[in-house]
Amino acid sequence: MTFAQQSFTVMDWSSSGSLHDYLLQKAHRQYDERRTRFNKATISTQSVITYGKAARSACLRLLGQMPVGGALNPVITGIVKQEGYSIEKVVYESFPQHHVTANVYRPERKGVYPAIVFLCGHEDPAKFTPSYQQTASLLAKNGFVVLVIDPLGQGERLQVTTAEQSRHERPGKKEHTLLNETSNLFGTSTPAYQVWDNKRGLDYLITRPDVDSARIGCIGNSGGGMQAIYFAAFEKRIKAIAVCSYLSSRERMYDIDGPTDGCVELPNEGVALMEMSDYLAAAAPTPLLILAGRFDSIDFIGTLSACNELKQLYTAIGSPERFKLFAYDDGHGLSLPKREAAASWFKKWLYHDSTFRRETPIPILSPEQLQATSTGQVSTTYPNEISVAQKNQALFEETAPHRKQFLQQPRTSIVKGIQALLRLQTVHTPVHVEYKPAYTQQGITYNKAILRREGQLPLPVLIVQPTVQPVGTLIWLHDGGKRKIADSTSLLQQYASQGYITLICDISGTGELEDPASLNETRYYNKEYRNATIALHIGSSLVAQRVTDMINLLDFATADSTMQSLPVTMHATGLLTLPALHTLVLDNRIKQLYLYNGLSSYKDILQKPTALNWYSYVITGVLNYYDIPDLITLAPPGTIHMNN
Repeated sequence: MTFAQQSFTVMDWSSSGSLHDYLLQKAHRQYDERRTRFNKATISTQSVITYGKAARSACLRLLGQMPVGGALNPVITGIVKQEGYSIEKVVYESFPQHHVTANVYRPERKGVYPAIVFLCGHEDPAKFTPSYQQTASLLAKNGFVVLVIDPLGQGERLQVTTAEQSRHERPGKKEHTLLNETSNLFGTSTPAYQVWDNKRGLDYLITRPDVDSARIGCIGNSGGGMQAIYFAAFEKRIKAIAVCSYLSSRERMYDIDGPTDGCVELPNEGVALMEMSDYLAAAAPTPLLILAGRFDSIDFIGTLSACNELKQLYTAIGSPERFKLFAYDDGHGLSLPKREAAASWFKKWLYHDSTFRRETPIPILSPEQLQATSTGQVSTTYPNEISVAQKNQALFEETAPHRKQFLQQPRTSIVKGIQALLRLQTVHTPVHVEYKPAYTQQGITYNKAILRREGQLPLPVLIVQPTVQPVGTLIWLHDGGKRKIADSTSLLQQYASQGYITLICDISGTGELEDPASLNETRYYNKEYRNATIALHIGSSLVAQRVTDMINLLDFATADSTMQSLPVTMHATGLLTLPALHTLVLDNRIKQLYLYNGLSSYKDILQKPTALNWYSYVITGVLNYYDIPDLITLAPPGTIHMNN
């Protein structure tokens, strides 16, 4: 940090992690409330059933809007014969012109068999992954038809990243996250699209003459384990479940590693008082096997905590034998002991057979031998393929009538609707000002203050007084931090000579409150990914958090005896422009607003999903209500000045 930067520092503690701590503390309070609710659920069989129903309803709300399905149009594009089983190469349509690639492993002998929906983890090859071939063949040899589905963004189903890029980058987690941020704008999600793909896969399975539709199981590993967790709550046709290398405690995972990729992050999960185990509680008493490595990267202490809760529920409902934890001294993934434990579990509950056939070595086939499309990618095999990115672009047009209807309401109703969407709360407690020693540079005195408000994030502010009679309050909010403006002495001297009291503030996530870049993975394309995700998780957003900051700043200014009667002008750059625009619409104390280099429409995010830092603008479901140009029309004429 340079001397000038130190000179503009206001906080007297290392504050770069303060926003993260603030959001995480809110999350912990939600989890505390959830624990209280859970403890009441274990009292009786009926309380468990009630809790499970509530969890399922919450799951459906959190997943959000699902696509509208059409004909499956399943095609078997090839068959590979193996010893004791065969592998069919299958393509079906999850929704019209959106193709899902899969392999079906089936026993060699003709007959009607129970089936397993196999959900892959984050491996780039997806269904081609060796351990998945080994698991599926083991299950087929034990008398199961196994559908192994390529997830979005993996295997033959790249949605955003090109095939050429996939050779150099791992697309799965990246694509899941890029698709999640655009989906969140409509109140849906990557998990919702994946659940839908898996549901349609199950729909396909039960059309097969070799499948007993009354005996369907589901297994998922790693990210596929989280898919299986969601699927357990969503799909009532599943009669036995195995989750490998993912069940843990979301609360602990946030503490230890922070949020992960978009296929396992659902906005509003925290405010809905949902933990990972609650999705599985929705499926109780369906037989449930948890497969875990004691040295897994997925926190094993969290796994034990989740399993303890599930054991309590299964015991209270009178079916303790239907729940089992199989833990092995290894790490992440479907190792041989876990594969055999899964085979034994499904044999027990779908065949009522306590025996199973152990694994023997199989030839591992190449992607070229197993691919279901002619080119290896749905995007190049099917000329009219509609990717999830394209589907979300179409949703923008489909939701236009909803936005029009929202904006036809009286202005007071619109404002209340925006406040409800942002989950803003009216605060009546005063803003307390803690002044720090001032700093003078080139004839300008920077008065330093920390704005504190009960239950709110403290904000660092620099205050520059005018050299003439005050005529107005000018608030400067730069997404690069207050020093970007504080260093502009000629600009500040101009404001002072014009009679402006200038407030230069670091809003959440900027300047002294900026989250360390090292804690935000670059593959997620966002420099504040963890805070954006946690904010959405607790039912808020970075936009809402920053609107709250700006209102607190306005409350400070209008309560101060020297500023309370002065008109307020606000300047905001980049990531702070959208919160500033919301603040103007919601709060009539801003008389002039200058915006620089901000997002002009959410349509830009949909059309350019790989651009940086889009998650900072995401408000869950916003495009069901309004777009950014709509906000501008709600402002008084002549108050907004845009400089892009």
